[in-house]
Amino acid sequence: MRRFLYFLECALRRKVGRGAFLKICLGWVLALLVENRTLKMAFAEVTESGPRQKKTIVTEHDLVVASGSDPYKNTVAVIEGLGGMGRFVKKGAVVVVKPNIGWDRTPEQAANTNPAVVAALVELCYQAGASRVNVFDVTCNDARRCYENSGIQQAAKDKGAQVYFADTWNVVKAKFAYETPMQGWTLLRDAVVCDTFINVPVLKHHGLTGLTLSMKNLMGICTGVRGLIHVDIGPKLVDLTDFINPELTVIDATRMLTRHGPSGGNLEDVVSLNKVFASIDPVLADTFACQMVEKDPMSISYLQEAARRNFGLGDMTKARIKTIDL
Repeated sequence: MRRFLYFLECALRRKVGRGAFLKICLGWVLALLVENRTLKMAFAEVTESGPRQKKTIVTEHDLVVASGSDPYKNTVAVIEGLGGMGRFVKKGAVVVVKPNIGWDRTPEQAANTNPAVVAALVELCYQAGASRVNVFDVTCNDARRCYENSGIQQAAKDKGAQVYFADTWNVVKAKFAYETPMQGWTLLRDAVVCDTFINVPVLKHHGLTGLTLSMKNLMGICTGVRGLIHVDIGPKLVDLTDFINPELTVIDATRMLTRHGPSGGNLEDVVSLNKVFASIDPVLADTFACQMVEKDPMSISYLQEAARRNFGLGDMTKARIKTIDL
């Protein structure tokens, strides 16, 4: 910019010819087109995409919960309890590990997914034969600060993940087979075209929905005016979950933000639960989370909507649950 202003000053003093000045201006316009994401979105060709294919995955248990002081070991234990990462990730697969990185908060503040949980999942994916593991989120606070201060960026990179800021211009329009307010909503392309999608939310309080759980965490792949999703949010989150069809849901309950969510900030609002649990069924995982913290699942709008549609398994009495103490 300083160089541009210098040439502009020279031109005004007639030290640069008219032709050279026009070339300089054209070059800077092209540079702005390349760098400005809003302009990228305006000129990018946005294609439609149908939902991710739902896979038939058989696990040894419907849900596995591990309790212990080490979130990394807890994560490894729940995946092994389900039958191993090889059930979800095939050789050469491109995997998305989608944590909550939405807030400029440290792990102790419990607004984001614990970095050790993310690191364990990345390592397990590569051990299962993944060719690439992508980690990203559409953040609420400044992305650079969120990625760094959450600890997720470094932890995931140390295990070989590709950690990058979400390209909010590189999207697809969701094409549903049924009528929904989410029809045509722009979703991150990388989240839709991957071979395996692993949803990794943190269990915490949310001022609007009561709790942030796995279905709420999927808002982190949505672009556009995301605040609109909060209007009649229950049906929208069920539709979004139905579209993404995550192969695996892993909920981080190492620390829980009990008040002033979703961003928090006060350590007095955080309690240690020291648990991680996983399931192939996001409804079951979210329902278990509610019961674990003595929250009525039917007080959560998206679980109420899931029950109305018979979407997922919300009846805990019918679930095969394995508990592991470490």
